[in-house]
Amino acid sequence: MTRLILALLYRVKLVGEENLGLAGERVLIVANHASFLDPVLLWAFLPTDVTFAINSHIAKAFWVRPVLRFARVLPLDTGNPMSVKTLTHHLRENQRVVLFPEGRITVTGALMKIYDGAGLIADKANAAILPIRIDGAQYTPFSRMRGILRLRWFPVITLNILPPKRLELPAEVKGDARRIQLGTMMEDLMSDMVYSTTDHNRTLFQALLDARKIHGGRKVVLEDMQHKPTSYNSLITRILALAGKLAELSSEGEAVGVLLPGIVATVVVFFALNSRGRIPAMLNYSAGANNLLTSCATAEIQTVVTSRRFIEMAKLENELAQLQNKLRVVFLEDMADSLTVAEKAKALLNSLRLRIGSASAAGVAESPAVILFTSGSEGLPKGVVLSHANLLANRNQLVAKFDFNAGDRVLNSLPLFHSFGLTAGTLTSLLSGMYTFLYPSPLHYRIIPEVAYDINATILFGTNTFLAGYAKHAHPYDFYSVRFVFAGAERLMPETRRVWSDKFGIRLIEGYGVTETSPVLAANTPMHFRAGSVGRLLPGISHQLERVEGISEGGKLHVAGPNIMLGYLLAGNPGKLVPPCSVFGKGWHDTGDLVTIDAEGYMFIRGRVKRFAKIGGEMVSLAAVEELAARLWPENLHVAASQPDIQKGERILLITDRADAERAQLIEQVRKEGYSEMHLPRTIHLLDPMPLLATGKIDLQAVLAWLREVEET
Repeated sequence: MTRLILALLYRVKLVGEENLGLAGERVLIVANHASFLDPVLLWAFLPTDVTFAINSHIAKAFWVRPVLRFARVLPLDTGNPMSVKTLTHHLRENQRVVLFPEGRITVTGALMKIYDGAGLIADKANAAILPIRIDGAQYTPFSRMRGILRLRWFPVITLNILPPKRLELPAEVKGDARRIQLGTMMEDLMSDMVYSTTDHNRTLFQALLDARKIHGGRKVVLEDMQHKPTSYNSLITRILALAGKLAELSSEGEAVGVLLPGIVATVVVFFALNSRGRIPAMLNYSAGANNLLTSCATAEIQTVVTSRRFIEMAKLENELAQLQNKLRVVFLEDMADSLTVAEKAKALLNSLRLRIGSASAAGVAESPAVILFTSGSEGLPKGVVLSHANLLANRNQLVAKFDFNAGDRVLNSLPLFHSFGLTAGTLTSLLSGMYTFLYPSPLHYRIIPEVAYDINATILFGTNTFLAGYAKHAHPYDFYSVRFVFAGAERLMPETRRVWSDKFGIRLIEGYGVTETSPVLAANTPMHFRAGSVGRLLPGISHQLERVEGISEGGKLHVAGPNIMLGYLLAGNPGKLVPPCSVFGKGWHDTGDLVTIDAEGYMFIRGRVKRFAKIGGEMVSLAAVEELAARLWPENLHVAASQPDIQKGERILLITDRADAERAQLIEQVRKEGYSEMHLPRTIHLLDPMPLLATGKIDLQAVLAWLREVEET
């Protein structure tokens, strides 16, 4: 009867029921804890011989005692170490036991702390683990998400039963080390469970419509410097209104250039193109006219969408003129002025229809969703084609590891032509119901801290260069509300980490990714953090290390997974997609980065394979030389380069924007840190200001071009 009532009220879906039989008799059933309904749901939909491990204090509650008459319950005192032994012995009797490893109902909507005990119990009892994801119960009044999520009485609830797993460790791992590793393995299993049961088989526009259903059409999710808060309803109406105009200018499957800053209108253009099966190609407006034209030719772009006001403010008149000579350029202002009252009314009606009916949009999940262009710091920019499924998979990978929720307030100043700014800074927040403030330039070091303070930001994205700039100019209280600061795109310097900790009391979360992987591959988290590393790989990502001649430790990183791009568009072969492939086979991407991974899975970036100098037969990392200089002169920017040398094969030079940099100081630093003298630059060159890309990275190509001119004169 209970099962029938729950099925009628919550339209409960049971997915993977066959996995119950595959688990065997001795099974530890682990589930996320979304609400007070969870035990009732599992009791009603699981076999009757299941035992529920329950906190003995909760078992004494007056509202729980009547329920216990109908279920097999094993009360446990969590404060008593003997409770682990009690549960282990019960499992060894070939029982099926349900346990919530978090130990409490989530107050974030995501996984909370996973206690080590669950892994230890399964290990000692030699039991299979059956993961069950409870999804939807967090939206009921029986959850603890009031004020964070939009609650309703009868949302759809899904019970996803995954295939059984076993935690396997070598017998020689014992004591605390075994307990800790089992705890980590259990947390990974739970994170994988959340990721694998989150749908990324949709288009981005379908995901946006689904987000509106979950969080409500009136939820304000976007704002920019015009200070006009935009709700889901308003955003989707604007998307539908503009989609018709853009469809008239292009055909389905065509790439359309987007030359716009980080503003709400850019998001509208992005989704408007996506909703009609067009592919937004996000152009890097800081790359210069030549790179812009190369990018357009590579992706076979015929039409570029931009704004007169943006062109004027960014002083891009020269770039605009050159684009207009080759392509059709349309302006947002003109399209907005051409919208009739009837077209606006139709967009509003369609928005309401999509709210009531089923979500639909042109394209399929595996079709191209966006074209991004690599920075060109090591050559001509390449077009990176990412599918809807790629971007949604990466969003789901992040959500499985971080407790983002609809109560968060995001400040994103990274450009939307950069994968970090697009996926992490915009799509993840927008599709998770978070308010996002878009600021058009990350270079305004004095203004951005004020914006963070003004909007009560809880999440901030940046690169080392930008974060160091904010720290230098911000008031110590500007980031009072911030709980996550994510650093990516370039190596996070120890000095930047120290300043943020000392001045603001904030621990910077460093991660790692590349455009080709949508982009995030690894990240530190609040529960798994190691300073100096880029964290552990996200769920669903496989990796291989390729040995590199002359490098004794680590290897070149190759990755595979659902977030890996569809392929490249190359300047020499415009419009032709080149799928990812590496020495490990099709579908694998060669990142070109040399990494080491320790026993606990933490990844350390040692530098790009291309950026090593071979001196006297030994491989020397140019990145390591740059880090030496950065530790000596943390306020400045440095680039190490190599040049041919008759005697030793190659020699290292240092380019810096520090006017009083002397080689004698570097000699002392090298000796102090115990490096070999091969890490010592032969000469030092002054370049002030140091050229930067819009992403905050040093423009390596510009630096090397300058160096060639210096060496020739």
